Amino acid sequence: MKISSKSVRVKLDRIDKSIIQHLQANGRMQNNDLAREIGLSPSSCLRRVKLLEEAGVIQNYTTVVDPQKIGLQLILFSRIWLVGQDAETIDTFIEAMKELPQVMECYIILGECDAMLKVVVPDLESYRKFQSTHLTKKNGITSVKTDLPSQIIKQSFQLPLDDL
Repeated sequence: MKISSKSVRVKLDRIDKSIIQHLQANGRMQNNDLAREIGLSPSSCLRRVKLLEEAGVIQNYTTVVDPQKIGLQLILFSRIWLVGQDAETIDTFIEAMKELPQVMECYIILGECDAMLKVVVPDLESYRKFQSTHLTKKNGITSVKTDLPSQIIKQSFQLPLDDL
């Protein structure tokens, strides 16, 4: 692994990619098993994983939970228009969204709207309350359009490394 001079882009070699692919598929994989799968000694494998973590390539280990199995029945996408494009408005919006556990993902968008949210709630009434409480002018929002997907076709947390 080579880190660029700006430490923004990390150059991954074949072994780094293999480590990441295996850990994306199974983040609970034991180091000995990972080392065996990619053909390294356990100490070399652990060193490589630590370097990927330190470089920020591997940011976190998490558990993916099925929201419907725990009562979060609705996934909604909210397109957001802000009251302005100034730094203060955008910063206010960003900080507010970071604090809301219902907001699973938040993106500032170049295009028709200013931002896009992925929101998870138990039901439509919960979303109505969430929207009227949090997606308001106090958080820099002027308009919200919400889309409700009818079916999830694909949801992945694994980045495609073959094209790198």
